[in-house]
Amino acid sequence: MLPILTSAQVREADDITAQRYGIPVEWLMEAAGWSVARHCRGGVAVVCGKGNNGGDGLAAARHLYGWGRLVSVCADMDSFHGPAAFQARVLRRLGVPVDPEPRRLRDADMVVDAVFGTGLHKPPEGVYAEWIEAINASGRPVLAVDIPSGLDSDTGEAHTPTVRAMVTVTLGLPKAGLVTADGPAMAGEVWVADIGIPHQVFHEMGIEVAEHLLAGTGDVRLSEFA
Repeated sequence: MLPILTSAQVREADDITAQRYGIPVEWLMEAAGWSVARHCRGGVAVVCGKGNNGGDGLAAARHLYGWGRLVSVCADMDSFHGPAAFQARVLRRLGVPVDPEPRRLRDADMVVDAVFGTGLHKPPEGVYAEWIEAINASGRPVLAVDIPSGLDSDTGEAHTPTVRAMVTVTLGLPKAGLVTADGPAMAGEVWVADIGIPHQVFHEMGIEVAEHLLAGTGDVRLSEFA
């Protein structure tokens, strides 16, 4: 079986990866975006929140743009900071149009949900809640980045609103909320993407991951390890 991470363990893994092994968050974000883009089908609309999950979505949008498959990006480009701000600057330099409103979701074949990641533990509010509702109302298949937005990554509680995903590409290792309570119903088919976190990181955290489970095999279905 694959280990299941809490949100605190996700933060710890990121910190160890950056501080002890010198692998910056930007590299992980780039790998996450590529993995997400690979799972998309047809023309894609990407909806990005302001945190690192949104940065993963921006990285995916850039790949899709390069492949000629990006329909639209919804994001507040002035809200990003840190590694996500780097992704926003690249999109701006490429001239990719970004709308702060999710107006074109129905024009796409698939919608990518990159609004919230593992750090959300309360009901979404304000414009982000409106974006989640727009994603659900689009009638399009939804791919969630790491975990459906609005789903508590530790308890699996689906807050109001929560994205209903057809597929979730979870990053590094699965999150507890994907396999408990409302998680399985909201996440759909879950794929686990290896984004380059060294196995030594998990070993230092006391989490044992057999190297052969992910290394060299590409993304794997979580159901294969149930």
